Amino acid sequence: MTRVLVIGGGIAGTAVALALHKAGLQVAVFEAHPDTAEDIGAFLTLASNGMRALAQLDATDAVTAIGFPLTSMRLLDSQGVESARAPMGEADDPALSYRCLRRGELNAALQAEAVRRGIALHHGTRLLSVDDGPDGVTARFSDGSTVTGDLLIGADGLNSTVRRLIAPGMRPGYAGQRVFYGYTDGGPSDDGTGHITMVRGTEAAFGYAVSPEGETYWFARVAGEPLPADELAHATPAAWRDRLVPLLREDATPAADIVAASTGRVMVTNATEMPLGTAWHAGRSLIIGDAAHAASPATGQGASMALEDAVVLAKSLRDTPDTRTAFSLYETCRRPRVEHNITVSGQLSRSTHAVSGTVRGRPAPRPGDDELARLLDWDTDIRTAYGEAPAP
Repeated sequence: MTRVLVIGGGIAGTAVALALHKAGLQVAVFEAHPDTAEDIGAFLTLASNGMRALAQLDATDAVTAIGFPLTSMRLLDSQGVESARAPMGEADDPALSYRCLRRGELNAALQAEAVRRGIALHHGTRLLSVDDGPDGVTARFSDGSTVTGDLLIGADGLNSTVRRLIAPGMRPGYAGQRVFYGYTDGGPSDDGTGHITMVRGTEAAFGYAVSPEGETYWFARVAGEPLPADELAHATPAAWRDRLVPLLREDATPAADIVAASTGRVMVTNATEMPLGTAWHAGRSLIIGDAAHAASPATGQGASMALEDAVVLAKSLRDTPDTRTAFSLYETCRRPRVEHNITVSGQLSRSTHAVSGTVRGRPAPRPGDDELARLLDWDTDIRTAYGEAPAP
C-alpha cells in the first residue's frame, strides 16, 4: 500500500488526508502546531464548490455541525443603500449552500474526523528537510525524528517549507491590502441571518454576516502599504479599532458602528498571493493549497480551493498508473482554475470597487466551473471526467 506523508494539518492537509485515505492509501499527517487552535480568531466562508468537495469526502456532517449557512448576498453602496441582492451558490441544497465558520473550528472538525477514521495525526512535528531518493522520500523534523514514505504532500501554508525545497525563491507577495477580522455582539437592527452584506466603501471594502446567535462576523479590506511584522504581532485590538473606525466613518453605512462595538480579539493580516507559474512538484513531493496557490482573500475561495485540491489529487493518484502521471494530471486539472482565482482576487484587492471581469461585484466564473461536479464526483474516473480515455 502506498504510504503518503502529509506535511501540515490545516484545512488543506487534513482534507487531503481524508481524500487519500478514502482512495485506499496509507496516510500520516505531521503538524507543527501543538493543537488545532491556529488562527482561531479569523473566520472564512466555504463556497458551494468547497462544500461539494467536502461531500465527496463524506465530511459534510462534520462541517455543517458548526458555523451557519449563507444563502444570499446583498450589496450596499457608500450611503448604505442596497444596490443588489442575489442568491449565493447552490442555496437550495443545505449540503452545498455557503457556510460561514471560524477557521479554528473548521480545522478542529476536520482533524477530529481524520482521527475518527484512523488517520495518524502528529502534532508538534516541524519539518526541517526532505530527502528524495529512488525508493522513497524521507522527512526530517526538528525533534530529530525521521519518517519515510512513498510520497510527500506539502500542505504547510503560506510559509511552506516543502515549497522552499521544490521551488527555491518563490514566496508569497503582498496583494495590496491589509485585512481586518473581528466579531461584534449583536448586529444592525434591520439585519437578519442567512446572508452576507458587502459594502462598497470609500476607504475600505467591508463585509459582515450575522449568526443565528446574533453575533456579527465582519471583515474589512484596506488598501495601503503592508503592515510591519512587529506591528502585526503586538498591536492591541483597541489600536486596530482606532485605526479602522475613522476610515469607515467616511460612509453612511453600518460598518463603523459594527467595528466600534466589537469586543475581544481583532485579527489583522497583510493580503498575500503566490506568483503565477510557481512549481508545484519535484520527484516524490507536491504542494497543495496555500503552499502552492495562495490568493488574497477577496474572492473568499482559499479554503474551497484547498478542498477541491484534496479530491482532485486523491482521484489522480487513484486513477493513474504512476506518481509522475498523477502529479501531471493533477496540475493540468488545477492550475488554470486556481491561477484564475489568484488573478481575480488580486484585482479585487488592488481596488475596493468592482473590476473588469466581475458580475455585480462578484468574480466571473472560474475555468472549470461547469465541469467541476463531474471532476469531483468520487465514482468517476478523473481521466474520463477530464476528457481523457482511461488506460486499458
